[in-house]
Amino acid sequence: MLSNATLWPMIAHAALVFFLYWLLSRRRFTAVRSGSAEAGQFRENRQEPPESLLVHNNLRNQFELPVLFHAVSLTLYVSTADNWATVALAWIFVLSRCAHSYIHITSNRLRYRRPLFIVGFVSLTAMWAWLALWLTLA
Repeated sequence: MLSNATLWPMIAHAALVFFLYWLLSRRRFTAVRSGSAEAGQFRENRQEPPESLLVHNNLRNQFELPVLFHAVSLTLYVSTADNWATVALAWIFVLSRCAHSYIHITSNRLRYRRPLFIVGFVSLTAMWAWLALWLTLA
């Protein structure tokens, strides 16, 4: 067990999510202020203004695959199956999510987003594979 090293990538991902919520709020506020959106349309959020659509979509992405990241990270931590390799994989996952988010909320070029998604997916799969192996051998 690596003390708290396993928890820091989770904290970093949470910081990304908090930043995205701040950015979404800022872009929505700007859209309302400029007149391209009305505050009431966020009540049911049926139509996201173009200024905030990419951030909104990316924020939703942070509650898909990353849910499995947080689950495996906590499981590795409490079962003492974490090691330097799993911490490195966790950081790779989080850094790939940060880069993916940056591309998503700026140029939104799939050509660049997809490889970053795959890097995160592979690193997360490796974390789960290690956990399964560790539990099998324990």
